[in-house]
Amino acid sequence: MPDGSILSRGVLKSIWIKSLEIYINRMLFKVKHLEGIKSGKISLAFRVWKKPMVKKGSLIKTVIGQLEIVDIATIEIDEIDTASAQVAGYESLAELLKILEKRVGTLYRVEVKYHSPDPRIAMRNKTDLDEEEISALFKKIKRLDKYSKTGPWTSMILQGINQNPKLRAFDLATKLGVTKDWLKLNVRKLKNMGLTISHGVGYSLSPLGLKVLGMLESN
Repeated sequence: MPDGSILSRGVLKSIWIKSLEIYINRMLFKVKHLEGIKSGKISLAFRVWKKPMVKKGSLIKTVIGQLEIVDIATIEIDEIDTASAQVAGYESLAELLKILEKRVGTLYRVEVKYHSPDPRIAMRNKTDLDEEEISALFKKIKRLDKYSKTGPWTSMILQGINQNPKLRAFDLATKLGVTKDWLKLNVRKLKNMGLTISHGVGYSLSPLGLKVLGMLESN
């Protein structure tokens, strides 16, 4: 079992950097802006980055589904007008500029639109897997354990979530003897496979996650 108290400084730094990169790549849309994008009222976003964190045509997973990056380009701050600020979900140009002026880096104008529901939702409810699908899923799980610098962890996290559903990430991490950042980073990997569900507080196993845990425990 990975122990957060004995993880090397280098491993912890690596985990923190990877977690930060994923965090930035989400683009940090507020829920009201996500809802506006889904309804079509919002189609722009302005971000200040040291380097572009998204690419044209890429998809971003969010709580309301997948967003598509239609286009991305650099822009000068004085090129933003009131109409653009409102299409980005702000009531006024001043409100947007107040946020952007606090950032350091290059300003990007990002065209964005709602693309589709989160594919992980359908995946996590699929329990009638055929042999080929089961084999592919377990290969991914074994790969996560094999290449982990802290040793096998997938069963430990699945069991921990199953025994402590909707427990705060910090408290669950403490129970498992790992850091919160380490836990959140690796739960996200399981979520991408459809095995876990994230809630306002804590996590639970999906129907697929419960099935996979049962199979892991029976082996």
